[in-house]
Amino acid sequence: MFFVPLFSGSSGNCSVVCSDNGTRVLVDAGLSATAIKCALDKCQISAESISAILITHEHSDHIKGAGILSKQLNIPIYANAAAWDKMTAVRDKIRDCNIRVFETNKDFFISEIGVYPFSIPHDTADPVGFSFFADGKKLSIATDMGHVTREIEEVLAGSDLLLIESNHDVDMVHNSRYPDFLRRRILGNNGHLSNVTCGNLLVKLNAMGVNRVILGHLSQENNTEELALQTVASILRKAEITERQMQLRIAHRDRACGMFEV
Repeated sequence: MFFVPLFSGSSGNCSVVCSDNGTRVLVDAGLSATAIKCALDKCQISAESISAILITHEHSDHIKGAGILSKQLNIPIYANAAAWDKMTAVRDKIRDCNIRVFETNKDFFISEIGVYPFSIPHDTADPVGFSFFADGKKLSIATDMGHVTREIEEVLAGSDLLLIESNHDVDMVHNSRYPDFLRRRILGNNGHLSNVTCGNLLVKLNAMGVNRVILGHLSQENNTEELALQTVASILRKAEITERQMQLRIAHRDRACGMFEV
């Protein structure tokens, strides 16, 4: 498999999972269809080659362009029933044949790519992360989580490549101009993972076979790429995990950060 994080952050999320046999799956489509097609073109991926769009949850930064892309290119959209209930604007744009419903915590296939949608804690109807399987490899995507359960740790264990949320610095949130309710939302059990929580999780996951990680969904207001990387790397060093034992990259908010072979 190959993985391309096109956009990752509160202003929009979209990534691509590609198999060696030509199956290409978008995970979320949280920017305009035009922006997503332009980003795909820059990565030399034809928008017409996309096989499916998978939706993690119904927030606009994950679904904004999904309906238009499906309508323009006749692409099926996969989401669970609870998300579809909230995505009326998307559903109204697309053909009935392109509405596909999966069950959370039950695997399925898109061509030769195995997909496992697993439950995560976030303030939406039934949010999920995804693990993908092909050719004996495993890729996992887990963002928009307020906390990490033991079940999530077990799902992420053994991932050959992991995109994980490192959303915010807690002090920056406390000192932000955000109203109290928004601070509480971000820091709550159904909000987003902090840099420190992400680092502590990666210490556990490294012992469970994870050694290639992309930090994603960084807050534009309450984080920086440098701070996220420094905070997570510091926690790993304290746990005596070397850079060779845990390779870290950053998914950019506004552009692709590269193509990763899994």
